[in-house]
Amino acid sequence: MNKEEEERLLISLQSDNDINSAFSELVSLYQQRLYWHIRNMVKNHDDTDDVLQNVFIKVYKNIKKFKGDSKLYSWLYRIATNESITFLNQKAKKHNITNEELSLRLIQNLEADIYFEGNEMQLQLQKAIATLPQKQQQVFNMKYFQELKYREMSEILETSEGALKASYHLASKKIEEFLKND
Repeated sequence: MNKEEEERLLISLQSDNDINSAFSELVSLYQQRLYWHIRNMVKNHDDTDDVLQNVFIKVYKNIKKFKGDSKLYSWLYRIATNESITFLNQKAKKHNITNEELSLRLIQNLEADIYFEGNEMQLQLQKAIATLPQKQQQVFNMKYFQELKYREMSEILETSEGALKASYHLASKKIEEFLKND
């Protein structure tokens, strides 16, 4: 979506007349990308759907407050990221386990997930990713699976490009080491 199209959509989203049709357009434009962004974090299809629904509810309620300081998709991804983290933290707390333990449980459940279409190597990659700290998981998933540029990730995660490059490099090395030793 180019800058003019984004501005047109944003004007429609922030006007009382066009908000419903503009919101439908927003959902159709970003639903699939946000689904996979969230899915890479929460792993489970049903949980992803729940988080995605919460993201769009939050966007709908807060779109008039969006100032345009960042790109619209960066704002959406930031909300999706924060909602995913909140969901995972609540789930870990509910089960009285650490986030790392939760992450490993989610990976183990992937094998039984009918929506997971990966092979054994992809499952091993997911297990390796699960061993990373949460921030490195985010950076790795966004770069490796979603092929986002560091500039885009910087807007979404509100971190410098240099820090993101370092996180990705560290994550890649840890994953490589995990896969060698497994």
